[in-house]
Amino acid sequence: MENYNLVIIGGGPAGLAAAAAAKEAGEDSILILERDNQLGGILNQCIHNGFGLHTFNEELTGPEYANRFIEKVKDLNIEYRLHTMVMDISEQKVVTAMNRNDGMFQIQAKAIILAMGCRERPRGALNIPGYRPAGIYSAGTAQRLVNIEGFMPGREVVILGSGDIGLIMARRMTLEGAKVKVVAELMPYSGGLKRNIVQCLDDFGIPLKLSHTVVDIEGKERVEGVTIAEVDNHGKPIPGTEEHYSCDTLLLSVGLIPENELSKDAGVEMNPITRGPKVNESLETNIDGVFACGNVLHVHDLVDFVSQEATTAGKNAVKYIHNQENKNAKVVPVEAKDGVRYTVPVTIRPECMDDLLTVRFRVGGVYKNHFISVYLNDERIQHRPRQIMAPGEMEQVILQKKQLLAKYDLQKITICLEEK
Repeated sequence: MENYNLVIIGGGPAGLAAAAAAKEAGEDSILILERDNQLGGILNQCIHNGFGLHTFNEELTGPEYANRFIEKVKDLNIEYRLHTMVMDISEQKVVTAMNRNDGMFQIQAKAIILAMGCRERPRGALNIPGYRPAGIYSAGTAQRLVNIEGFMPGREVVILGSGDIGLIMARRMTLEGAKVKVVAELMPYSGGLKRNIVQCLDDFGIPLKLSHTVVDIEGKERVEGVTIAEVDNHGKPIPGTEEHYSCDTLLLSVGLIPENELSKDAGVEMNPITRGPKVNESLETNIDGVFACGNVLHVHDLVDFVSQEATTAGKNAVKYIHNQENKNAKVVPVEAKDGVRYTVPVTIRPECMDDLLTVRFRVGGVYKNHFISVYLNDERIQHRPRQIMAPGEMEQVILQKKQLLAKYDLQKITICLEEK
């Protein structure tokens, strides 16, 4: 049995930022476990720019952004192990892992940070009729093939889903010489950032069809064509609206799911909406000393926010290790309602929070000319106008510690949308 004060599972942007923050907060006994052959996570295949505007005040590609944190981790002499798969986390914070050098081994940790990221939702979750021909890829798989392995998935492409990866791959495939015929989106709004719709679709003349889905895939050996149709308010195809596109490739960008099998097996309580752990203001789960950050907690749209969140988790893990938490602090629930789908965190201990706390959330639809309002019990303390809000872009409110502590009878915090 090995012993480390802090074990971080995942060496992507969240794990790296959490490790660096923990080291800078004074903790030396840190180990990062990463299953891939290099640190950096998904950023290594995201060769487009647009990263780092908040964190570094400059525009970087994914590998450049990752490298800033990789260099930091190396400069701080933080230990990490690659090719290492974590098999189990016990409630006593014993991590069971394996790799080719050490075989199966166990680590007793004082604190654990979950930073495993997320994965793509597969075709099997979509129930599209048709055979299973070659030429159907998730957008992330196609991105890896093109950007890292140098393979071209196809020449005539249809994309289902307008998440950010799908939008970015529409541009990438076009730049590589493929013809992207259409991007179909089941919802009446895009799941991606507005800037990606403009830069990846509009700038290249690629049509985006909202409230449409794929209803048939043709071809036995290889995709030969797909049929898309308009859907009604219940997501059911409307007969007579079918359109056929000949193509050899179908890319699926139909959502991301936090990678939480380890978390569930460890007994971490999950949020059914985010599919990530429920956490408090310190990003600590219901298991003492187990923290979560990044896309394993909830799917982010900007990696800069992942790094900010991970920094918070790293600092708070160090506080926990050194018994600097107030175990008896009052816990106040955060309620999401009236258009707000969820909040991270779901509970706040005002005594334990920093002077300013960022609460992040997503809305459940497209809202125009609404206010984001925050209530302490029944008293409204924030009422901020927003011209437009959509599920593809994360929103946030900032709470002040002194304001929460001043409300001595505080029972709940509510974050909601209100019409102008």
